Amino acid sequence: MAATVSTLYSHHDRAALLESRQATRENPWVKGSILVAALSFFGVFLLLPLLVVFVEALAKGWGTYIDALTEPDARSAIWLTLGAAAISVPLNLVFGVAAAWAITRFEFRGKQLLITLIDLPFSVSPVVAGLVYVLVFSNHGWFGPWLSAHDIKIIFAIPGIVLATVFVTVPFIARELIPLMQAQGREEEEAAVVLGARGWQVFWHVTLPNIRWALLYGVILSNARAMGEFGAVSVVSGHIRGETNTLPLHVEILYNEYNFAAAFAVASLLALLALLTLVVKSWVEWRARRD
Repeated sequence: MAATVSTLYSHHDRAALLESRQATRENPWVKGSILVAALSFFGVFLLLPLLVVFVEALAKGWGTYIDALTEPDARSAIWLTLGAAAISVPLNLVFGVAAAWAITRFEFRGKQLLITLIDLPFSVSPVVAGLVYVLVFSNHGWFGPWLSAHDIKIIFAIPGIVLATVFVTVPFIARELIPLMQAQGREEEEAAVVLGARGWQVFWHVTLPNIRWALLYGVILSNARAMGEFGAVSVVSGHIRGETNTLPLHVEILYNEYNFAAAFAVASLLALLALLTLVVKSWVEWRARRD
């Protein structure tokens, strides 16, 4: 009797599996059409523009390409872009970890407001954010007279670029950590506290190992956004060649001057940084899946 019941269940399971496969089975032309549409979109809107950048960058030869990347204004733009990212990403790393810890581990008034503020850069145009900084820190802004009296320059200077970069990159690390830490819960950390671990010990030996890949993923996204930012930085930089131009701004200036070879050469450098970011991102995702 038991064998008969088992056989019936086995037949029922096979029938259910067969029905599920049939329910998700599409005609070959449907699958082919979807695949062709996806690949066409990828080719036209992503692969082709990337290919054009490199073709145009090398159109006048390697000599012109190297000269475009090594002339003084380009070198200044490269160092400023890397410097702004090197300052803004660690700041957002500290903020993102602290905000995610507070949101997922404690209950407090204003918690939902903090989450909303973290998402604010996703909703506000970067140009608007740049204009706000101008309104606050320019010579005619709220703090302008005090800053001028103390010979502190923020707008049309490197501090303004860093502030704008920090603003646009605020959500990335926190938004990677919050869902993960909520899903993980607090059981392991509470167990460590019961066993006598202190706050920093809990963080370094329990929390950080559990979030390390999401944290690294958020850092990669934040860094990519910092190096490619245009809108907010454009407003606060003043477009001073050799001083406050980042790589995206330098590309715009070269293109407006009809120096297309140099513009595409600098743009290709940004494209290479983006491709490198994708490679590192894919590696992080692979390692996270293995763990």
